[in-house]
Amino acid sequence: MSKKQKTTETNKNVAEFIESYVDKESKKKASFRLMELMKEWSGCNPRIWGESIIGFGSYHYKYESGHEGDAPLIGFSPRKGAISLYVYAQGSDNDSLLEKLGKYKMGVACIYINKLDDIDLSILKKICKTSINFLKKKYS
Repeated sequence: MSKKQKTTETNKNVAEFIESYVDKESKKKASFRLMELMKEWSGCNPRIWGESIIGFGSYHYKYESGHEGDAPLIGFSPRKGAISLYVYAQGSDNDSLLEKLGKYKMGVACIYINKLDDIDLSILKKICKTSINFLKKKYS
């Protein structure tokens, strides 16, 4: 029996989600700015995935273990502690770009930033584009 995927695309309104979920005005502003940028960079409209991820585009993955599912190509979540950026694809050329990104912390599957001013948005754009291209090629 296969497990049901927890993080799936929903029909929730993204702007309403940001307004209700994000409590700090500065983080709301950053969220709307990230939403604009990622929409432009991906060419995809924002969608809520799961409870709190704003994702752009999607791809279908299948691992050797047989586990499969769908995930956004890139995305972010305006969490209380930090903004989680789901933009990093291992195996792509992003490692060299991370050195130039700015102030961040790396998680297993995401990059954590406190505010947009801490990073170079032109480098983030390159990371997003590299990740999108890598994922589309790998999972086409």
